Amino acid sequence: VGGPSTPAQVYHMLRRQAIRKMRRPLIGISPKSLLRHPLAVSSMDELLNGTFQTVIGEIDNLDPKKVKRVVMCAGKVYYDLLEQRRKNEQDNVAIIRIEQLYPFPHEDVKAVLAPYSHVTEFVWCQEEPLNQGAWYCSKHNFEYVIPKGAKLSYAGRPASAAPAVGYASLHNKQQRELIEQALTL
Repeated sequence: VGGPSTPAQVYHMLRRQAIRKMRRPLIGISPKSLLRHPLAVSSMDELLNGTFQTVIGEIDNLDPKKVKRVVMCAGKVYYDLLEQRRKNEQDNVAIIRIEQLYPFPHEDVKAVLAPYSHVTEFVWCQEEPLNQGAWYCSKHNFEYVIPKGAKLSYAGRPASAAPAVGYASLHNKQQRELIEQALTL
């Protein structure tokens, strides 16, 4: 699994794992900061009647015809992208959350991307350095699900031997840059 981005997703991920007949290891990656994030919420109906969603489409009321770029991401970075896009009042960038990276949900992602078949700019955005996170191990899956002839690019931190830069100020600067890189046409 990738990074479940809502409480309902975490619940349904664990529930799905518990009721499966075939037991396999589950790797769920989720930072503690999502426990406190004001946008990372679920309704009681989502918990009671929902299911695990391998991909979550655009949640804002955007006109798909106006969209010129689709940003795909997983986990916490979604909320940074969403907040900045709303702050910028952008209506030409859609944000798609991929909640399960392995096994990759090809058909589910294609279905969510269907309204954006005219888009030629797709971006994978991640907080992790280039040589970590999902980019290297899932790039071929991202390329498979985007429309033929579309361009796929990366928005994230440069390659690094360490998972974190070690300085809060540098981390915050890199975070702002990767969000801007993902949202700027």
